[in-house]
Amino acid sequence: MQPELSLAEFAATAQPSETALDMMRLSLMDWAACGLAGVSEPLAKILRDKGLGEGGAPQASVIGGGKLPAPRAALINGAISHALDYDDTHFAHIGHTSVGVIPAALAIAEAEGASLEAFLDACLIGSEAAVRVGVWLGRDHYQVGYHQTATAGAFGATLAALRLMGADPAQVVGALGLASTKAAGLKAQFGTMGKPLNAGLAAETGVEAATWAMAGLTSTNAGLRAFGATHHGMADATAFDGLGEVWRMEAVSHKFHACCHGLHAMLEAMGQIDVAAADVAAVQITTHPRWMTVCNQPAPTTGLAAKFSYAQTAAMALLGIDTSAIASFTDEIANAPDVVALRTRVAVQADPDLTEMQAEVRIVLHDGTHMDATYDLAAPLPMTQRAEKLRRKAVGLLGDMRADALWSVTDLDALTAILRA
Repeated sequence: MQPELSLAEFAATAQPSETALDMMRLSLMDWAACGLAGVSEPLAKILRDKGLGEGGAPQASVIGGGKLPAPRAALINGAISHALDYDDTHFAHIGHTSVGVIPAALAIAEAEGASLEAFLDACLIGSEAAVRVGVWLGRDHYQVGYHQTATAGAFGATLAALRLMGADPAQVVGALGLASTKAAGLKAQFGTMGKPLNAGLAAETGVEAATWAMAGLTSTNAGLRAFGATHHGMADATAFDGLGEVWRMEAVSHKFHACCHGLHAMLEAMGQIDVAAADVAAVQITTHPRWMTVCNQPAPTTGLAAKFSYAQTAAMALLGIDTSAIASFTDEIANAPDVVALRTRVAVQADPDLTEMQAEVRIVLHDGTHMDATYDLAAPLPMTQRAEKLRRKAVGLLGDMRADALWSVTDLDALTAILRA
């Protein structure tokens, strides 16, 4: 079946599994915590000041207060929630699902007066679609320089919005065509404000494409295929197999370090080794080749760039600097003499036999001995343990009172509870 038709049927008829919905609830809470914490970032001030200054019909809420037209609210909320780069990742397509999909769904849900249940359902439909489209586009699409969060995410955001708007299959196909002519985003933006903006642009595209299609704006029925053909995509013909029956969102990965997810397996492995930084002669990190062009900046000079550096974060971990804390990723720490000196002892190499979720670490001491550790992010993490780790993360980002207010939303029925929190 053509991918547009597969997604159209999925958007109209899918009945999510309870396990997938439970995972989506956790991702929703995690997304909100990241967004509320990200509102103090310079990016947030720029976008909020500009957006609220322009005004427009007050359809949807913006993180930090105020309302804007739904597309602009989706853009700002998507960018703000990705500003800290602390949101969830799906390794099937190496992309962040929540920051593109949830802001689009939230803007439409608020404008439409949808229930929390319908909103959560749409978030899951859109997130699953983003992952499947990302897998369909394939790794060449990502490796050549496209940012899956922005490209595949735009199609997922579109389906989330359409689910809430009750679109029929023809409208879904048309909306995907409109999204295909607008979806964009480059990995070259990594380490700059342009990276979180990519997530916001995906959310905005979803809202606009869905709204335009529902209003009758026509488009090619082969938009997704045309996008794949012109963007180094269409690599996996099986990407849509089991769509609506097998939920890949059940395997989403959440962040417990405030940096690129490609660094997390390494940091977890580092955490297994107890050693004093003064005793370290060299550090050898082995990772999947994919990450060599994503998060291997050898000498970052800003806190933002430090989030994409094996050498920097490994040195931070050895020096006892908390990599789970947003406050650890500052320009000052990026340029601290002890960190700079230690990161020069870190070497990174690629091994295609590792998966993208695995890393190996060898720490060589001055006496010639060494200590080794490995970690695999795909190792099962029970739902209760995952929820508790995310709850602690929310407390670290927001404090006890705000985290409690946010976490209690899962027990409420009204979408307005999320907006109040």
